[in-house]
Amino acid sequence: MLFWHVIGITTFILYTITNLKLYNMKQVTFIFLFLLTVSMSAQSIFGKWENRAEDTGKVDSVIEVYEKEGKAYAKIVEITDPNRQNNVCEKCEGENKDKPILGMDILTGLEKDGDEWSGGKILDPKTGKIYKCFITLKKADKLKIRGYIGFSLLGKTRYWYRQK
Repeated sequence: MLFWHVIGITTFILYTITNLKLYNMKQVTFIFLFLLTVSMSAQSIFGKWENRAEDTGKVDSVIEVYEKEGKAYAKIVEITDPNRQNNVCEKCEGENKDKPILGMDILTGLEKDGDEWSGGKILDPKTGKIYKCFITLKKADKLKIRGYIGFSLLGKTRYWYRQK
């Protein structure tokens, strides 16, 4: 919804600039396309996000959300505690058992459904448990992650913050 407000305001400003003869049409078109691109990229779930510790609020890891074959995935690309950087997923089962947490995919197979991405799984590398999940962009720099068992009422919500 914010996207359409930005488009409307931008269109009004560019129309006004054109009518005041401050810029020619090529310049106005370039400005419009540039602003459109910036506003669209600000609305994406993709990029690097900070996970903050619940008890301290300090960044404990950085997660990169990326797209592969039309689905969203995320992997841990940075662990801030030097003592945990070489940790492996001891409690994981299957292919992630005893694999390094750094570089591990923790979000897999999410598909876009309106304003949210759902239908995938999230791995908690501290417990080794895998949950169903969905994610929603709450603001340009705040991502809501909801992991759950069965249906979404039985779960936990976390927020990631876009890395600046």
